[in-house]
Amino acid sequence: MFNEVPELYDRVRPRYPDEMFSDLVTVTGMSEWSSVLEVGCGTAQATRSLAALRCSVTAIEPGAEMAALARQRLATFGNVEVETSTFEDWDDRGRRFDVLVAASAWHWVDPSIGWQRAHDVLRPGGWMALLGNVVVRRPGEAEVYAETADLHERFSPGSPDWGHPPLEDDVRTTDGGWGLADGPGGLFGPTIVRWYPTVQWFNGNGFADLLRSTSVYRKLDRDIREPLLDAIAEHIRTRMGDRASRRYLSFLRIGQRAER
Repeated sequence: MFNEVPELYDRVRPRYPDEMFSDLVTVTGMSEWSSVLEVGCGTAQATRSLAALRCSVTAIEPGAEMAALARQRLATFGNVEVETSTFEDWDDRGRRFDVLVAASAWHWVDPSIGWQRAHDVLRPGGWMALLGNVVVRRPGEAEVYAETADLHERFSPGSPDWGHPPLEDDVRTTDGGWGLADGPGGLFGPTIVRWYPTVQWFNGNGFADLLRSTSVYRKLDRDIREPLLDAIAEHIRTRMGDRASRRYLSFLRIGQRAER
């Protein structure tokens, strides 16, 4: 889905805060001599921050157009290689890594294959890190979905994906494990979790573009998606002063490879 709109995805999707990568280095002991495997690099939004640490980065991306744009974005770095593949089918050629990173991507990996594979491609003592952005809301704060729930129901009634984002304080309580239904069992040790509040601001058209880059909206038929997003953009322009926020809790979940 994202491979259809790589430039849009790269332009509007939220980045990851610098503090997150500082904490990643502190916890894992990463240095310029470390080797990092990134699973699902997209358009290299997190990869650029990893490359700036001067470690050796191998980035995997299944979407050919996404991978091509990632290579363009990383052209000034000599320490990154982008390979086009899913993680499940990727040929590791016997390579082993100190850290595995997946930024907003691990939920696309088949857990019955991915966790064991992650364990196998890491060296003893290696670390796995999941990065991501959870959409949240705060009580009493204007939030676009709350303002446009009637539009969502009008254009795509009964969709199980529609619903208010969770409250920020509720999300902060989910600080155990990997935040996923299917965990790694005993393949990795206890997780270390860090939260980073961030916010993006958009006008109506910009917010529609943000939604246009997300899986929930991309999987809608175009003749439903585009009228819905046009209506949301118009609502933001006329009812919200043409200014809308998208609030996130960015997260870092890290666990060390268990030795068995």
